[in-house]
Amino acid sequence: MKPGFSAIEPSARLERDRAELAAIIDRSTGTDGHHPTALPALNFFRAGTPGTQVCTMYEPGLALVAQGAKQVLLGDETYRYDQANYLVTSIDLPVSSQVVDASPERPYLCAMLRFDVRAIAELLAGTDLPASSATTARGIAVSPLSEELLDTVLRLVRLLDTPGDLPVLAPLIERELLYRLLTSEQGPRLRHVATVGSRSHQVSHAIDWLKNHYHEPLRIDVLAGTVNMSSSSLHHHFRAITAMSPLQYQKQLRLQEARRLLLAGQCDVASAAHRVGYESPSQFSREYSRLFGAPPLRDVEQLRRAGCAGEVVSLAG
Repeated sequence: MKPGFSAIEPSARLERDRAELAAIIDRSTGTDGHHPTALPALNFFRAGTPGTQVCTMYEPGLALVAQGAKQVLLGDETYRYDQANYLVTSIDLPVSSQVVDASPERPYLCAMLRFDVRAIAELLAGTDLPASSATTARGIAVSPLSEELLDTVLRLVRLLDTPGDLPVLAPLIERELLYRLLTSEQGPRLRHVATVGSRSHQVSHAIDWLKNHYHEPLRIDVLAGTVNMSSSSLHHHFRAITAMSPLQYQKQLRLQEARRLLLAGQCDVASAAHRVGYESPSQFSREYSRLFGAPPLRDVEQLRRAGCAGEVVSLAG
């Protein structure tokens, strides 16, 4: 080591990099809600106060918190992530999320990067990483944040200040980020979903089918045949990954899309129910109230008053 230089302690390096990431997100947002960036796969999220539970869709990706904390509910399971822990989602999951640590002085600040599962598969094909295990794992997990992962994300975010560098350097750093995750404790989870023929890969295709046909009647035998699985195998592995059955998953998709339509003012309750596949408006209202805690019109009004409408996303988005 050169005279006059000292190594930065690991914890000090993490805090320094986290503070820089928080500063970049802070100046790039300014208002609560989701904020897209010049990188299509990268978004920032800011919240100045703890929020209510919001049902939304988590896509495959990484959520790295620079300040504050959030929790995600999947079925009966709760996943909390904060400055010390990142969240990874390997598959599209309908969840309830809630900011639990935020204040006007120290807002919740998070960087979210969506994954392209095909890019993971391409990276696996060109490396000597271990083969995927045969175990079907839940499609969401929380892990301790490492210096290497935070440094990679920070270097990617810094590129926003030099737009001319984005086309050349961003793909390289995004590839490095995937490599960091594939060599972390979350590696087996991501490798499994990206491996053609694996149960996670087949369930991923089943989810794609459900997202494109959520408004149609669901026949499990047809869905199972579409993804080359038996009905019993599809049920077992689908629940293992998503914590719900295909029918429950479809119901969540329908109700979330109906909620989005109502928030956008595109139709009334009966029309929304019909557009997402319900024949009975009364059944739709009962199931909507059971999931969101209030009848459709009251729920939408509450969301608008709370400023949460931006967290409700389209199935196509």
